[in-house]
Amino acid sequence: MTTMAASTRPQRAEGRGQLAAKWIGGRTRLAEFFQEGAAKIRLPDTFDSSMEAVIINTAGGLTGGDRMDWSVTARPQTRIDVTTQACEKIYKASAGVAEIRTRIEVGAGARVDWLPQETILFDRAALSRTLDVELDDSAEFLAVEAVLLGRKAMGETMATGLFRDRWRVRRGGRLIHAEDLRLDGDVTDLTAEQAVLGGQVAFVTVLYAGPSAERYLSTVRPMLEGHNGGVSQWNDKLVIRLAASDGFALRKILIPIISALRNGAPVPKVWNL
Repeated sequence: MTTMAASTRPQRAEGRGQLAAKWIGGRTRLAEFFQEGAAKIRLPDTFDSSMEAVIINTAGGLTGGDRMDWSVTARPQTRIDVTTQACEKIYKASAGVAEIRTRIEVGAGARVDWLPQETILFDRAALSRTLDVELDDSAEFLAVEAVLLGRKAMGETMATGLFRDRWRVRRGGRLIHAEDLRLDGDVTDLTAEQAVLGGQVAFVTVLYAGPSAERYLSTVRPMLEGHNGGVSQWNDKLVIRLAASDGFALRKILIPIISALRNGAPVPKVWNL
């Protein structure tokens, strides 16, 4: 019995969710839908022509060896806002690495806003995350990925662990944005460096790709004054980097920025504290 128990592989959470939308009757409507395992998708009612999708990890968090796979396709002229039911929690990994893979396709004249709530990394967590996006020449895309290195209000911190984050965004098959982030080993010392986070434990990357990038720049830049962040715009692309002392401080700055990049629309209701 002892030998069998020692060799038993711990149960791992796995999930796969797929969503595709089409434009019909003046609204964005469901075209394809698939979910299995711990991945669930809910579609709240909206009061305009867009679709809101709330993705849910019913496992309640991830640890080493868990895998989640999400796919979103916005067909021509559609509008999809994708968010999460809650913050994604990445717990201490006894072995292996948690994986989250997201693929998004945005068709002609369509727009996708990828707006997950914060990812919380606990001490000794191990996460590898990828975001692959394919845009039509006339598509718009907004991505917001915020990370908390522990929950400061609970006295938690990510002292050691692994976090890999890989983004690849293509327009018409041509790579327009790529980034790779890796925090590995002694995370506390690494993020204390001024060139990294300067001791801050909450940070976010915001990317907008589309024809309104230059207009958004003039709106967003004043909103970042006095804060630990910056914004750049070039080639129909806008990128914001922002760090804060904790998740609440980050949200106070981030939520108005998201609304500005959504032409005044609020963040999804599930973001409300």
